[in-house]
Amino acid sequence: MDKVFLKSSADLELMRESGRLLASVFAYLDTQIKVGISTMDINDMADSFITNTLKARPASKGQYDFPYSLNTSVNEVVCHGMPSATHFLKSGDIINVDITLEKNGFIADSSKMYMIGEVSP
Repeated sequence: MDKVFLKSSADLELMRESGRLLASVFAYLDTQIKVGISTMDINDMADSFITNTLKARPASKGQYDFPYSLNTSVNEVVCHGMPSATHFLKSGDIINVDITLEKNGFIADSSKMYMIGEVSP
């Protein structure tokens, strides 16, 4: 017989809270990601916002020895690109920012694509 795992209403609320917090990280980054910023700057801003403002944990940091709080995939990088202090965004770039956040034992995982300046089809 298959096991069935159900979440309590309290667990579901904690899961929702993790999701809300992650959405707030993207809302913050919406105001920060622009031409001239490095992908490491994005990592550092997200890390600070998650840990200091939200009192949560960037779940990717330390997982399998990964040293960053998020992935930044620019242009032809399909996924899981690593932040760099020397990669600065320029007009025409597209960047996917992939973040996992843990709060109260529950992880939210999402990504968002940003178009920087004038982006061609």
